[in-house]
Amino acid sequence: MSDWERRLYLTAHPFAYPLLRGLARIGPAVRVPGLGIVVNDAALARAVLLDGEGFRKDGPGSPGDLWTPILGPSVLLNMEGEPHRALRRRLTELFTPASTAALCARVLDAPLKTLAGRLERGEAVDLVQTMRVMAGAVICEIIGLPDIDEAACREMFESGERIVAMVKLRTRTLDPAQVARAREVLEPIGDVAARTFHRGDETTVMGRMRALGLSEGEARGAAGAFFLTGTETVATLVPRLIALLHDTGELARVAADTSLLDAAIDEAMRVTTPTPVMLRSVHAEKEIGPVKARPGDRVLIATHNCCRALGPFALDGAPGKAELRRLWFGAGPHFCIGYPLALAEIRAVAETVLRHAPVKVVSRRAARGVLIPTYAELTIQKAA
Repeated sequence: MSDWERRLYLTAHPFAYPLLRGLARIGPAVRVPGLGIVVNDAALARAVLLDGEGFRKDGPGSPGDLWTPILGPSVLLNMEGEPHRALRRRLTELFTPASTAALCARVLDAPLKTLAGRLERGEAVDLVQTMRVMAGAVICEIIGLPDIDEAACREMFESGERIVAMVKLRTRTLDPAQVARAREVLEPIGDVAARTFHRGDETTVMGRMRALGLSEGEARGAAGAFFLTGTETVATLVPRLIALLHDTGELARVAADTSLLDAAIDEAMRVTTPTPVMLRSVHAEKEIGPVKARPGDRVLIATHNCCRALGPFALDGAPGKAELRRLWFGAGPHFCIGYPLALAEIRAVAETVLRHAPVKVVSRRAARGVLIPTYAELTIQKAA
């Protein structure tokens, strides 16, 4: 791992991160008091994720325990079985590669032109703040709140970041005060989504949800879930992608051959791991490698350990990476439905930066008090 990537993790999680990495050295799966069964092996992790009968997202210690009190019972990330499959089938239609690329092209047109102009003039650009605005703008468009200014986009992002940061490695449920704070942030978002839903304008995501037969409650819950999960992943990944390319000396190569960009994004996702940890609740007696799992056990899939086992960033492909099959976004029926949207946003911004290569990192600073390790600042500038 690069020095800066390690620094990001240690700054965000000074105690939990060394513990998590230390557990990777113990074995492919290990029972840890207070945490649950920690899975460090990619093959075991995939087996758990694909076994929806034995390992669920709606039991004790699962994502459902965290998010159902805030988002309601029907938001994919806390569902299993046929209800999950039915809702996912309908929502998948909203996030095809073509539709998400078109959405990003429309929403990000002006911000990308601003970014390009600043880089062309040789100005120093904080890519962290730039991405917060862009990620906020996209999510505002999805929930039905278009045409808001940069300050509002940034505020939207930061409020979501604060909610997600409530979750720690040992967190099983949020306390009543945390639930109340989260609801205070998400209630206005749900109200906006509901109004857009009832207008029924099928040029909007919420309007299309209504046309697909979703209920208002499902639309409100989906808006909250998209808000919480659809901003940080993109906003944190882009600065880390550019930093990795810069630090490994690969930025000029990708700028000269943009056919390498998707491979670079994929590899950056492996190294940074957008979802460092995934949770499941054991529903039936199972074996996870050497560990016997019992109903009610909590399974903590250390996705970061699984991905980091293949070594540092390697643009030409880390040996065995194909076997991961984007494990960092899940597997099977729970593979991230928003992946096409995330990829479209990341690609759009990265292409803009790379068109102005050579680009150098002028300054950077690691963020504290966040769930997903990230930069608090990453300032770039076109090199002379």
